[in-house]
Amino acid sequence: MCVSRCLRCVGVSLVPMAIVCILCNILLLVPELKIQFLLDGHVTREATWATGLWGSGFLVLLGARAFVQSSRTRGCCAFRSQMLCQLLYSCLCLLSAASCSLVSATGLSQGPLCLYNDSSGPTWGVPLQPLPGRHSGYLFNRTLWYGVCLEPSSVVQWNLVLFSVMGTVSGLQTVLCGANILNSILGLILGRGLSHSKISPVSV
Repeated sequence: MCVSRCLRCVGVSLVPMAIVCILCNILLLVPELKIQFLLDGHVTREATWATGLWGSGFLVLLGARAFVQSSRTRGCCAFRSQMLCQLLYSCLCLLSAASCSLVSATGLSQGPLCLYNDSSGPTWGVPLQPLPGRHSGYLFNRTLWYGVCLEPSSVVQWNLVLFSVMGTVSGLQTVLCGANILNSILGLILGRGLSHSKISPVSV
């Protein structure tokens, strides 16, 4: 029964995390809550990849649903076949969550796409990305958070918070899915667990 309980706990835990990633990615696509930036193509590249939607979002939700359903499976053979399916689901969820975490870290380090003053005038670009000889990045230099990006307003803080949350949550999803891979392997080997194995008393 230990394997089943672990499956259910992982499945239930992944649901709110997936919802958080979906919401974060949606908000990243609409800075200032204005869809016009998305329609004009003025949204940070890593946000448009939408790994929080399809990766740590919908794919992880599908995996979480399968984990919860498999925890109710009865029968030794049926349970082991379900564990094989859950092993594949866990690998898929791990890869999708890890990709979201990696993309979030990249978007966080590169900085947002915004309108800024260049030598030729206002232009759209990524002025805060680390460049040799100019600056090592904006994450630890708060003076670059204000005044560099003209539009969308406060886009630096917007991306900083949302990418940080999405990256952290997807990282937790990766850890849980990795643990579930081990749990599924144990389920394949041991079945539902040893809780039903009882030693019958010897009559004297």
